[in-house]
Amino acid sequence: MAAMAIDPVEQPRMYQQTLLQDGLCDLLENDKFVDCVLKIQDKEFPCHRLVLAASSPFFKAMFLSDLEESKKREIVLKDVEPSVMGMILRYLYTSDINLTEQNVQDIFMVANMYQIPSIFSVCVSYLQEKLVLGNCLAIFRLGLLLDCPRLALSARDFICERYQVVVRDQDFLQLGPSELGILITSDALNVEREEVVFESLMDWVRHDETNRLKDLPELLHCVRFRLIPVDYFKENVERHKYLRFSQEIKKDLELVKDAHKGRLPKPRKPGRDEAMGGKEDEEDDEDDEEEGYLPGILNNNPRFGMFEMDLILMINDTGTVAYEPVGNECFVVSESTDIPKNHCSLVTDQNQVFVVGGMLYNEEDKDEPFSSYFLQFDPVSSEWLGMPSQPNPRCLFGLTEAENSIFVVGGKELKEGEHALDSVMIYDRQSFKWGESDPLPYEVYGHGTISHKGLVYVIGGKSGSKKCMRRVCVYNPTKFEWKDLAPLKTARSLFGVTVHKDQIIVVTGVTDAGLTSSAELYDVATNEWSEFTEFPQARSSLSLLSMGGFLYALGGFAMMPSETSEEPVPTEMTDIWRYDDSEKSWTGILREISYAEGSTILPVRLNTLRLTKL
Repeated sequence: MAAMAIDPVEQPRMYQQTLLQDGLCDLLENDKFVDCVLKIQDKEFPCHRLVLAASSPFFKAMFLSDLEESKKREIVLKDVEPSVMGMILRYLYTSDINLTEQNVQDIFMVANMYQIPSIFSVCVSYLQEKLVLGNCLAIFRLGLLLDCPRLALSARDFICERYQVVVRDQDFLQLGPSELGILITSDALNVEREEVVFESLMDWVRHDETNRLKDLPELLHCVRFRLIPVDYFKENVERHKYLRFSQEIKKDLELVKDAHKGRLPKPRKPGRDEAMGGKEDEEDDEDDEEEGYLPGILNNNPRFGMFEMDLILMINDTGTVAYEPVGNECFVVSESTDIPKNHCSLVTDQNQVFVVGGMLYNEEDKDEPFSSYFLQFDPVSSEWLGMPSQPNPRCLFGLTEAENSIFVVGGKELKEGEHALDSVMIYDRQSFKWGESDPLPYEVYGHGTISHKGLVYVIGGKSGSKKCMRRVCVYNPTKFEWKDLAPLKTARSLFGVTVHKDQIIVVTGVTDAGLTSSAELYDVATNEWSEFTEFPQARSSLSLLSMGGFLYALGGFAMMPSETSEEPVPTEMTDIWRYDDSEKSWTGILREISYAEGSTILPVRLNTLRLTKL
């Protein structure tokens, strides 16, 4: 018996429960004391009234009532499949049930119908664990249908976290008005702009205008119009075809326009007039001093996603930390140590963060000693999620994104000797597959790779002869072609590069003569390079990023005296500099940030409500 594996001294309750359940199961299997048969279609299920009554308020009430069924041995059940009731009865006697995505909803419905709380709870836990983008809306509606707050709230929170993706699902357009209202009234919506909520509501109405326009006045009170820019409100809200001809809606929008001008109506207690019967007396004056409420359409509480901030993300093998330069604060983003040291990182236009390798070496694998990796950061779980690994391990490659694809450009391969590469691998973010793109016109590594307005730029780097290059070229993914551009003024590799205010800026790096502090700027419109403000120190591998309208430079390596010798040696720097556009100068804003050591650096937007402040 299973009870024998449980210590009766340490776990007396569990021991007795298991012993009792094993005994009841044995009685059922041997047809002992069976006093009830559930008949479903052409199937019969012998069982014990005591077990049914103890497990279900429905059966308990039936057996204790004066109904005819309470005295019959055979009880006929309708609206249930025999296979489903068979699994439920097995669970009542054994605590064992095989839930699947195919059967869980049927079992859940029957458990609700016959009031079997243990099965109901198991199904809820299963559905909570299985929440994904493809089923979250269905589970949300099921939770509401079965009046299960635990499941409905779990699904609602899942949807709110991923609202901007969920609204693109066709199932979103099938929601009922009350179901949609529950979602868009939530403070937990992970949206940076309230316009997203308004537009999703309009899309929902457009799907079935005839039947849904009547629900629009009430649902508009779920949209927080005071969080929407005034220009957008005038152009896209007031003039919207669903809104401009409704007197009821126009009256509500007038409240928003008054609020924009600083005029708010007097807060009122809900139901006050009805409660007072329309009479006014001295008690009313006292009540007026109590806190009232503004109309819902004037709600201006920020959504959860509106707490996102511009942060400098530092990713290394000991964890991931974010730095907020304005408030001079650091936050723990992830404690995961799954990131290898030799990696490249990327933040996409959609603010998704990826880490691409790079190489892992396994000396035991003689045939394929090098392997690669590909990870994506999940801001909800603060974990790095494994993705299909890059098929060609390499180092010193360029990494960027364009046209919904991730590009791994050039680099150096160590397999069968060390040599530069001209190959380009792309990861299609829709098919989740790697493929090979058009190769570069030349072999290169240690170069800069960035994207701007759908084009991929490859700048400088070293050739197969290990000489620094001035060469610059651009790839158009829609035309599948590479084209040479104006060359750099200074041949260099391992430099900092970013797009800042629609211009490409290159700072410091390695030249054939050594490290350089020089910088240059590329004007995309004129295809010309010009000198840019020199960096205060010659460095290699500088991290350069544009964030919040500012240009930042972090870390890199400089030649510095060591503790034991005045002879300069390569030294990793962990300081942060900011460029002043008006003064055309670099200003040090932080002498040292230890988290930058060994890190790749990215500009990201993250919700600080999720993060732990250091």
